[in-house]
Amino acid sequence: MTPDIVGTGPNLSREQSMAFWKLIPDVSTLLALEPEELGAYVLRYLSTAPETELNSYNFTLAGNVAGYPAERASEAQRALMEAWVWLEREGLLAPRPGNSGNWSFITRRGQRLAGDDVQFAVFRMANLLPKERLHPTIASKVWSAFLRGEYDTSVFQSFKELEVSTRNSCAFAETDIGVDMMRRAFKPSIGPLADKTAPFAEQEALMHLMAGAIGSYKNPHSHRSVSIDASEAADLIVLASHLLGIVDRRAASTHVNCDVPTAPKPAD
Repeated sequence: MTPDIVGTGPNLSREQSMAFWKLIPDVSTLLALEPEELGAYVLRYLSTAPETELNSYNFTLAGNVAGYPAERASEAQRALMEAWVWLEREGLLAPRPGNSGNWSFITRRGQRLAGDDVQFAVFRMANLLPKERLHPTIASKVWSAFLRGEYDTSVFQSFKELEVSTRNSCAFAETDIGVDMMRRAFKPSIGPLADKTAPFAEQEALMHLMAGAIGSYKNPHSHRSVSIDASEAADLIVLASHLLGIVDRRAASTHVNCDVPTAPKPAD
């Protein structure tokens, strides 16, 4: 659960900005946050704090964790440093030019995101599911929905595209669907998309993988509401992209496609 922020955004007072712990007063809540989640609070804090705080050494000094129990202060400092490193990795903080030591500045991207919770959330989601990792067909259909938090819809649509592409690649009928169709398409030795050059056991394993993916990840979303979080959804969308790439390669190597055959030329 995202903690309530004390004095957030542009209304954050100078007094509040002088100690990070006042943003998240409960140390257990702070330690429960992942680096990218805590990073949002660190970035917001740094955007209003004195420039002396834009130094990883200064930022993790005792003052910023003074409100936490002494026995947990070290844990809190480590968590804050993890968040700082995440911000650097994502290009939201960068080393200050012309300065030695640990001095940083908030980058242009960081400044745009510092006071905008919605855009920061979108940024995080985009990093969780980089568009370039996806099959172009899936990226065009689901990436925006994923960023909007429509995780179950995104997963369903990804595996639907896998199903549709398989059907089209094999020129199956529109009534051919689901697990049975995937088994027909990849059936060892005789399936249109089976790799006849591979050992029988590997052909069979690929058939089971394709059928299992549709049965496990498309069919449940077709019939009921399925609860899924962003991380799992991202993993499944990447899996669907990988499997769709296999369909593309098998269709290309076997010259199977969904085009309507051209009529033969009439005899002279």
